[in-house]
Amino acid sequence: MFDRPFRTARVRPAGAVLVSLLAALAIAAAPARADMKALVEAATKEASLTWYTAHYNAETAETIGRKFTQLYPGIKVNVIRTTAQVAYQRLSQDIKNKTANCDVFSSTDLGHYATLKPQGKLAKFVPENAAKLAKDYQGLDPDGTFYPTAAFLVLITYNTQKVKPEDVPKKWTDLLDPKFAGKVTVGHPAFSGAVGTWVMTMKKLYGWDYFTKLEKGKPQIGRSIVDTVTMLNSGERAVGAGPSATTLQSMEKGNPLGVVYPEDGVVIIVSPSAVMIDAPHPNAARLFMEFLLGTEHAEVDAKDGNESLRPEVKSVMKGLRPLTEVKVLRPTVEEAQKGIPEVIEQWRDTFGN
Repeated sequence: MFDRPFRTARVRPAGAVLVSLLAALAIAAAPARADMKALVEAATKEASLTWYTAHYNAETAETIGRKFTQLYPGIKVNVIRTTAQVAYQRLSQDIKNKTANCDVFSSTDLGHYATLKPQGKLAKFVPENAAKLAKDYQGLDPDGTFYPTAAFLVLITYNTQKVKPEDVPKKWTDLLDPKFAGKVTVGHPAFSGAVGTWVMTMKKLYGWDYFTKLEKGKPQIGRSIVDTVTMLNSGERAVGAGPSATTLQSMEKGNPLGVVYPEDGVVIIVSPSAVMIDAPHPNAARLFMEFLLGTEHAEVDAKDGNESLRPEVKSVMKGLRPLTEVKVLRPTVEEAQKGIPEVIEQWRDTFGN
């Protein structure tokens, strides 16, 4: 379903293919976990878990935490919601200080997992619900240390009172039009994994010259990609590169916003979660991972305008188009690991912050 123009094909030796196949079969054959009843009992005894997350705005993250507690009374979710790079910095500081605070880590930067995994910081765990994800979301990590638990889009967003219908951008390059000088809002890749992914994708499409031209238009730069919604709602800016879910939620509340699925492709942010190897509440963490991959969580996502990762749960937010109808750009884990740090440095050189 997804258009993946940036994945580089690699020819692998027959032996390597066999080893990978055997490893995948071993994971599939391994016991996923203790039976659910035993897991719930063990998790309830632990009573809580701490979730470092950048997947959602604060309101949605708290809603998800409460939903889990409703399903499993007696287990409280301590939600630590920040931007992806701030969450990773916090986690890295915990690791450096040998202090285990985080049970489940959820980032919008795929590269974080590619870095943490070889360091042995992620627990290998095969949730029962992992096999029930929609096909396009399966197999993100063949070794079973992290799984996609959220997905949303980066779209062109705009204030309907500030942009005439005939001037609404149709593709990403339209944001460079001189008529939008001083009117564009974007997030910062050094704070937001979603923004980093978008910047990396635009660089692959158009080269860094895209951002050299964007800088000349003096965009307003927030931190989180969610900040673009605030800037558009206030009328401080007219157009932006914004998140599908939070923008659609704001539209549903009656705010004068619109979204465009750009002709040159929407950027999908497939965001994983992982149980930390030193999770203070390992059973609660594993139960929470089951929940994040389950239908109850998918229903919250669908209601709030995020993509549903479960095929039996359909997205219902008005204005959200099926991905089968649009061009989707989906960078790989390897691309994110290398590409996002690179564009952060280039961004600072170009925009001066």
